[in-house]
Amino acid sequence: MSPIMRFDHVGVTVADLDAVTAFFVGLGFEIEGRMDMAGEFVDTVIGIPNSQSRIVMLRPPGGGTGLELSSFLRPEHEPGSPKAMSTELGLRNVMFEVDDIDTILERLAMDGYGLVGGIGQYEHLWRMAYLRGPEGIIVALAQRLD
Repeated sequence: MSPIMRFDHVGVTVADLDAVTAFFVGLGFEIEGRMDMAGEFVDTVIGIPNSQSRIVMLRPPGGGTGLELSSFLRPEHEPGSPKAMSTELGLRNVMFEVDDIDTILERLAMDGYGLVGGIGQYEHLWRMAYLRGPEGIIVALAQRLD
């Protein structure tokens, strides 16, 4: 039996919590909750004394693996690499299966979000693209073709 019971969420630290939340809500996520986090428990877990962050938890409709967006009020954010590519070490993308990749990409392009590369097709199974979302987050979108 595996010690892992379920995959709950992925956390992403952002500077503009409202803008990034709006982006993912626009993709179809629902806000599960918002809260401020501070105190001994958080300081112990993350190893940063006197920290304070604001968190928004998002989930796809009907539940499933969540996306936790957090923005630190203290200490100040550390700059990331907003144009990171897939070869850079670390968490590189979040991926979502979608029903109509072309329509979603067109809508996001009107909001100023562009492709990292192009739209690829894997055999006759998937169409997939990487999109550069807010704050440089790579959002992978995949549409099943069967």
